[in-house]
Amino acid sequence: MANTLKINPKDNVVVALSDLPAGARLSWDGNMDGELAALEDIPFGHKVAIVPIVKGAPVIKYGANIGVATQDIAPGQHVHSHNLATVRGAARA
Repeated sequence: MANTLKINPKDNVVVALSDLPAGARLSWDGNMDGELAALEDIPFGHKVAIVPIVKGAPVIKYGANIGVATQDIAPGQHVHSHNLATVRGAARA
């Protein structure tokens, strides 16, 4: 059974469907083999990188750029405000 959700095929992150401890094998539709493990504890509803994301690269969720990585992010690493500068809601009138 999947423990994360990949919302759009273009996404480079998945969302935790429950609290995931470090070392948990991540699975989602299309990746049910659990080859990728969480590198740290991931809280319910938070993002996890599924591919390497280099500093300055976009973080893609919903098939859209939601921000840029403020540091290199490894597959399995928690993606949140400590390593993501958001662009959502940053549009100017």
